[in-house]
Amino acid sequence: MILPIYQYGHKVLRNVSEDIDVANYPNLQELIVNMWDTMYRAEGCGLAAPQVGLNIRLFVVDAGELSESYPECAGFKKVFINPEIIEESEEEMSFREGCLSLPGISETVVRPKTIRITYLDENLQPHDEEITGVPAICVQHEYDHIEGHVFIDHVGPLRRRILKNKLTNISKGKAGAHYRIALP
Repeated sequence: MILPIYQYGHKVLRNVSEDIDVANYPNLQELIVNMWDTMYRAEGCGLAAPQVGLNIRLFVVDAGELSESYPECAGFKKVFINPEIIEESEEEMSFREGCLSLPGISETVVRPKTIRITYLDENLQPHDEEITGVPAICVQHEYDHIEGHVFIDHVGPLRRRILKNKLTNISKGKAGAHYRIALP
């Protein structure tokens, strides 16, 4: 099922998400399938649970579509349940990011180039991984959502001021998204 994507300005995007009690979370596998379907329909490469109205620590990433320009993205398709970034490199990289919750906006963001993250996958198997390059950027972008942040929080105040009218229009449903949205 295709879920509505919550747009900038909705409070669910600013709440810190709670861990999922995977033993008692109803229809977790169905939710994961719905998130993949929603992300692909909206032509995104990642989607976090807050973007579909749920403040739980869950996100999906498929960076494969970026592999032509960034070979490290080939085959990078993962589900992250209850993730925790436990290390970040001092080395940083910049990348132009966009977001399904902020349609029509993209900005260059600087983030750590490498992260170490623990999480459960869709089979509830634990992982402790080091991720680097563009896949790490994609993961950090989605991780921000479960921490109550969006990518424009990482741009300077001048750029945010320049984006103010666009952000206001998004929060009023005037962004022209080609997918199902939920307004604040």
